[in-house]
Amino acid sequence: MAKIELRNVAHSYNAKEAEKTYALKPFNLTWENGGRYAVLGPSGCGKTTMLNIISGLLKPSEGKIIIDGIDLTEANTATRNIAQVFQFPVIYGTMTVYENLAFPLVCRNFPKEAIRAKVEEVAELLNLTSHLTKRAKKLTADQKQLISMGRGLVRDDVAAVLMDEPLTVIDPDLKFELRLRLKTINQNYGSTMIYVTHDQNEAMTFAQKIIVMNHGEVVQVGTPQELFDRPQTTFVGYFIGAPAMNIFECALGEDNSIRLENFKLNTSTSIPQSETSKLKLGIRSEYIKIIDQNAENTILAQPNEVQDFGNYKLLTATFGENIIKVKYDRKMGINSEQVLLQLPSERCNIYENDRLIQ
Repeated sequence: MAKIELRNVAHSYNAKEAEKTYALKPFNLTWENGGRYAVLGPSGCGKTTMLNIISGLLKPSEGKIIIDGIDLTEANTATRNIAQVFQFPVIYGTMTVYENLAFPLVCRNFPKEAIRAKVEEVAELLNLTSHLTKRAKKLTADQKQLISMGRGLVRDDVAAVLMDEPLTVIDPDLKFELRLRLKTINQNYGSTMIYVTHDQNEAMTFAQKIIVMNHGEVVQVGTPQELFDRPQTTFVGYFIGAPAMNIFECALGEDNSIRLENFKLNTSTSIPQSETSKLKLGIRSEYIKIIDQNAENTILAQPNEVQDFGNYKLLTATFGENIIKVKYDRKMGINSEQVLLQLPSERCNIYENDRLIQ
């Protein structure tokens, strides 16, 4: 496995024109050897472009690709030694499942016994053992995708395994189990894995670190907990979490406080004085407290709706023109006319022009 560095990488499909339109805006990123990563973002944000640049299917218009200290920007896919699994199955239909899985090893002249041992090991991990002698074209769509994934995982010598929305055609009941198996492979063999998805649940349950993208830009890199607690932009706050982070327009008050409607809230953030900046406050529904007596950092809201999700309840309430959502213990009763909500200062993120003030 390998350490992969993207240095000042960018891609434009009109790179020779005076005004470039970037599909992938300039960025630097390092994928550590043996790491487990997810690239997360909405459709069309540049995730697949980034993946194809790493694998060598696409040459970036700017920057360098460094793999284990060697500049491989001009190198082809074979030289980079990277396995890639695509969104839809890519198989050899006339071959058996065994022959499909063995193909990358046969091409590299591995001994027959080594091939058999590795194929059987990967087949066991992907629940394909009972299908090894079957023709691949006779299998279901999700089984064919498992074959594609198996071909990427069968080699121990690859620099990295890149997976582009690999579970799209997989039965929903199998998705969680497969993510666990991929994590097991990563832990057992030290495989560097890069997993592209638009599904935050897939990213949060699979990756050690997540790269969040939007409009061709890498907007944040962090652990699932970092993305949840300290989103670097309001976009990340909206995109990560269910429900999305509560985000409200606010104004600078006295003594580093903020004004939210008619309420004064203290924060742990040093807020710069600026007449042109637009300030917003963000806080997760999980961190808001429903209390029964006045305290610091409270607002008074009117309940609109309560939804019961089994292990928690979700309150939707309003104050002024704002809607706020609060998760709370389903055993707790609340006043149907008004609720007192506390927004702990250490949980309040303040954004200036939609970027977190550090």
